[in-house]
Amino acid sequence: LTGVTFTTKKGEPTVRATEWTFLSKALRPLPDKWHGLTDKEVSYRERHLDLLVNEATRERFRLRTRVVKALRGYLDGAAFEEVETPILAAKATGALARPFYTHHNALGIECALRIAPETWLKKLVAGGIDRVYEVARCFRNEGMDPSHLQDFTMVEWYCAYFDFNDNMDFTQGLLLHLLDEAVRSRTIRWGEHTIDFTPPWPRVRM
Repeated sequence: LTGVTFTTKKGEPTVRATEWTFLSKALRPLPDKWHGLTDKEVSYRERHLDLLVNEATRERFRLRTRVVKALRGYLDGAAFEEVETPILAAKATGALARPFYTHHNALGIECALRIAPETWLKKLVAGGIDRVYEVARCFRNEGMDPSHLQDFTMVEWYCAYFDFNDNMDFTQGLLLHLLDEAVRSRTIRWGEHTIDFTPPWPRVRM
């Protein structure tokens, strides 16, 4: 489009077009732009359409990018080393969960997709890498809902010589860093609840 930008009476930025070039055709019309995509089933199954018409969905993707970037920055700044560990293994280890299985043609064996990276990371610590972490894709062949997918990303870190108090201090610092860098607030809404992460956090016995 070539033209002059202006704001409509409803406050929407737009362009008063004087020239335009047609790039591709739309076989079906987009959802109503004022109401967005309100059908949850369609929004989950056609994420590209959800992204196209719902700004809140795009912002969730951007938030995830900021969280992962800030997460890596904090761990790197604390002298942790990022690694990648195997996704395929002869046996699923690291957590209690039902794995996905596949067949390894070259070796002629059944393999499991990892349910957690824990075992491999602990082997790295035993091998002399004192501080290690992984942003790991994991797979669990269990129930699912919009907040609980069967393939998902988790982060695990391990540090030689940390005790549980060190790990509580570190975890609090990490989460506060993520809130400051990615969310830009230490108070968030979760459903009907408002959660204030301002320290000190309560510590309870287990």
